[in-house]
Amino acid sequence: MRRRLVLMRHAKSSWDSAADGDHGRPLNERGRQDAPRMARWLADQGWAPDAVLCSTATRTRQTWALAAPHLGAGIPVRFQDRLYLAGLGALQDSSRDWDPDWTTVLALGHNSGWEDAASRLSGQSIGMATAACVLLEATAPSWEAALEQGWRLVGAMRPKLLPDDL
Repeated sequence: MRRRLVLMRHAKSSWDSAADGDHGRPLNERGRQDAPRMARWLADQGWAPDAVLCSTATRTRQTWALAAPHLGAGIPVRFQDRLYLAGLGALQDSSRDWDPDWTTVLALGHNSGWEDAASRLSGQSIGMATAACVLLEATAPSWEAALEQGWRLVGAMRPKLLPDDL
């Protein structure tokens, strides 16, 4: 079965926040603008997800809240502590619980883990600015099996490269 994985880094966060620790940092103004623009780009590419897996950090939750209206109604989302500052290992562990009928999964997390995961899965060195998306594709009988193999890099985008009308 064809599997499609979108790795998305949270949008730009505020370092000037009064939040208690890194986990609670919110998005800044640029982040609040970039998240929906990236979601519109994903939708335009035909990569709206069947499900979303999201770190529990405030900035990832806010990124998803701003992106969700542009990707379609009713997409199930799972907020997972194990995705906070995590990488490929956490995705592999999480994949055991993924619905085998999902074709496209959006995983919303952090760097440096997402850069490492994208690079290891694709076999290419991939950098991920805030709100960047990496589109990966593989064929495997299950998500668990898919995340143990190489993937084809279909595309990558970051907010600064988007057209102004998105």
